[in-house]
Amino acid sequence: MGCSVPDSSPASRINLSESGVYAADISANGQFSVVSQVSGAISVYSHGENRELYRWQHQGDGMNLVDNVRFSPDDAFVVSSDSEAFALWSMETGDPLGFWRIDQSTIQDVAISNRAKGVLVARASGMVMFFEPGTERRIEFLGHGENKVNSVDLSANGKYALSGGNDYRAYLWSTDTGQVIHVFQHPNRVTQVKLDQQARYAFTADGQNDAQIWDVQSGQAISQLDFIERQIIFTAADFSQDGKYLLTGSPAKRLMLWNVADGEELQQWRVASSEGPAPQSAVVYAVGFDQRGDKLFPASIASSGNFARWNLKQ
Repeated sequence: MGCSVPDSSPASRINLSESGVYAADISANGQFSVVSQVSGAISVYSHGENRELYRWQHQGDGMNLVDNVRFSPDDAFVVSSDSEAFALWSMETGDPLGFWRIDQSTIQDVAISNRAKGVLVARASGMVMFFEPGTERRIEFLGHGENKVNSVDLSANGKYALSGGNDYRAYLWSTDTGQVIHVFQHPNRVTQVKLDQQARYAFTADGQNDAQIWDVQSGQAISQLDFIERQIIFTAADFSQDGKYLLTGSPAKRLMLWNVADGEELQQWRVASSEGPAPQSAVVYAVGFDQRGDKLFPASIASSGNFARWNLKQ
């Protein structure tokens, strides 16, 4: 059924990179995008001004591939990472605030809290590091053993971390103590995790057909995403501010909106491939919500380099 869905017409679309992008994120307020371009540059765009605000280079003038870019929940900072180092940037000034190299294992994912108080770094070795740039305090979470950690997220206040790995588990744990708060079990390796920044919900999904929304306080399942396909892989996820919706992206051009309460699919869109020289595919790398007055627009960034806003059914 998914293959039969035609390309959808967005409410608006902006091309961020004609050569395509390798990683992306949308700010919590929906006003900014950050993308890692295939050329190696990191670009920050203002949607309202329709212009590039900053262009950064992760490691000097050399060509290197930036795998991950993330806004802080307060939209004041950006963290970026390649396979061996992560960097912190100011959205106010565009200045770099720090660069840290990892000497063991490969960085798989990163996340950042408000005010850049904490940065979470997932490694292929199975270890997740929580790091405070201001104090240089660090704590290492070893709950995944030697299993690769694929996806991480951090609460807005930096107190709670969510990590999912090849051990078929996602852990919610304290960044103060490293103690596990909840364990979310899956039948296959966990490939995507996301925390609701109001500390209400957690989303975890494996590489097959199990995608769950959990109550963060109790650790109990709220809903399971209801899809008929034998397998859906998720490449991005985000909760709406009111907690009613979950928005997900996939490698197959698909953007899907879900009801948090019961896991029902409410709407889906199929993003378009680039019309230029970018690869003719469209992995959805970032999703988010753009609130404009009383109207809510789901938003996406695909590997084709397009940022798009989408209309909700009335």
